[in-house]
Amino acid sequence: MQDTDATTTGPLAPDDITADSPFTLPGFFADLADGQLVAAQCTECDEHMLPPRPACYNCGSRAVTLEEQPRTGEVISYTSVNRPPSAFADLAPITVAVIELDSSARLSGRVEAPLEEVSIGDRVELQVCDPEAIGIDPEFQLSYEEDWPIHVFKPV
Repeated sequence: MQDTDATTTGPLAPDDITADSPFTLPGFFADLADGQLVAAQCTECDEHMLPPRPACYNCGSRAVTLEEQPRTGEVISYTSVNRPPSAFADLAPITVAVIELDSSARLSGRVEAPLEEVSIGDRVELQVCDPEAIGIDPEFQLSYEEDWPIHVFKPV
């Protein structure tokens, strides 16, 4: 994550958002690969946006800042995906959940547990993994996703 300056705090102009900006998916995944989970926070309405966005999707303000997020939180919703995208086919069925982090930011992702072992309120911790190490077929990655890590929530 970059130091707070004109590229990491609003109001942001369109020219401030580059391809590798922390407010883009490539920037988010670059930070995640470096071990940082970063969200944008609106300074007007306090909304957390994860992955970060250059404008608040709650109030529309461009006055946003970046904040590192805790890796722990709790399951607020979950489901089973029996026919996931091709890259994840060998992992099916997979449990996918919406996690409310301890900061109140929300992030969806795979939970490393069978559906029947997951419940609303379960505590989880985000782990960052190399895609190939967990069985994701690299043939199905888009070229710009090659360096993106995969996040998974593990029960704690």
